[in-house]
Amino acid sequence: MNGPIVITGGGTGGHIYPMQAVAEQLIAHGVAASQLRFVGSRRGQEATALASSDIQLTLLPGRGLRRSFGPEAVVKNCGAVLGLVAAIGMALVKVRSWRPSVVVSVGGYASFAASFAAVLWRRPLVLVELDATPGVAQRVLARFAVKQCCAFPSEAKNAVVTGAPVRDAILAIDRSDGARSLARSAAIPPIDRSRSVVVVMTGSLGSTRVNRAVLELAALWSERHDRTIIHVTGQRDFAMVTRERPTTNGLDYRVLAFADMTAIWALCDVAICRAGAMTLNELTILALPSVLVPLPGAPGDHQTENALLVVEAGGARLVMDGDCTGVKLDDVLGSMMEPATLSAMGKSAGSLGRRDGAARIAVEIVRVAEAS
Repeated sequence: MNGPIVITGGGTGGHIYPMQAVAEQLIAHGVAASQLRFVGSRRGQEATALASSDIQLTLLPGRGLRRSFGPEAVVKNCGAVLGLVAAIGMALVKVRSWRPSVVVSVGGYASFAASFAAVLWRRPLVLVELDATPGVAQRVLARFAVKQCCAFPSEAKNAVVTGAPVRDAILAIDRSDGARSLARSAAIPPIDRSRSVVVVMTGSLGSTRVNRAVLELAALWSERHDRTIIHVTGQRDFAMVTRERPTTNGLDYRVLAFADMTAIWALCDVAICRAGAMTLNELTILALPSVLVPLPGAPGDHQTENALLVVEAGGARLVMDGDCTGVKLDDVLGSMMEPATLSAMGKSAGSLGRRDGAARIAVEIVRVAEAS
C-alpha cells in the first residue's frame, strides 16, 4: 500500500457511522490508524462525531442542495454550489498531496469533492452504496469507480454485494430474552417487564410528521399500563414534543432529544423509524420488527425502495408519510403486538441482516489499495 486510505462522506449519522465502521474493520485487517484519513463537511455532524478519533479528519466547505425552486432555496443552492467549488479546490490539493492508495466514498454531499479529486488525479475510487437506489453523487461517480460495495443486490458494473458497514457497538448488542430483561431493569427509571417497548427514532433532526403522530398515539394510549414509548424526537422538535406531550395515567412515555441507540435497541420490542439505509441495516442485523415511514421526496424515492425490501420479506409494516397519524400507528401496531407476530417479524427482518458487511468491505478496499 503506497499511500493512505481516504474515507469520505458525512453530513448525517447515516453516513458518519458507516465511515466509522469501515475504519474499524480496516484497522482490524492490519491498516494503521495513521494510514487512514476521514474527509467530511464543516457543516455536518462529523465535525464533532469524528473529532475525537485517532484518524486524521479533514473538513471541507459546502452543504447539500435543496430540492426546491422557491426563492430561498435558489439562494441557498447558489451558496451550496459555490461551497462545492471551494471544496473541490481544497480536495484537489489534499488528494494530490496525500496520493492515496484508494479513496472510499460512503455517499452524501460531503463525499463528492474528495471523490471527484480522486477521479481527476487518477487514484482508485471505491463506492460504498448503502441504499437500494443510489444517490446523485454516487450515480455520477459510479462510472469511474473500480469497485462498488453494495448493501443490496445490484447489477451495477464492478458491484459486489457486501452488506452495509455497521459499527462494532451495534453488532455487540445482545437481544436475547435475558439480556433484554437486564437492559430494562437498568433503564432509568426501570421499565416493567410486562410492558411492550415501542422505540421511535427518525434521525438526528427528527421528523415533525412522525413526531406529531406519536404525540397523538401517546394520547390514545394514555391509559395503557402494558406499553412504554421511548420517543427520540431529534434536535428540531424536542421542545415542541415536550411542550405538547399528553398527560398519561398508565402509559410509560419517555421523551428524549437524543439517545445512545445501542442502549435503546437493546430493550426495544418494535421500532417506528424512517427508512434510511443505515437504520434498516441496524434493524435487520438486530432482527427488530418495525413500522417504516419513508421520507417523502428523498432522491430516487430511495427510502421507499429500502423499506419495501424489508416489508416484502415480512420484517416491517409500511406507513406512507402522508398517512402517518396517531390513529394509523395505533391500527398498524395493534396488528403487530402479539408476541408470536413480533417474533415472526423479527426472524423475517433478521433474514436480511448481514453482520459481516464492514469486514467484507474492508477486504475489498485492501485489495484495491494493495493493487494500486
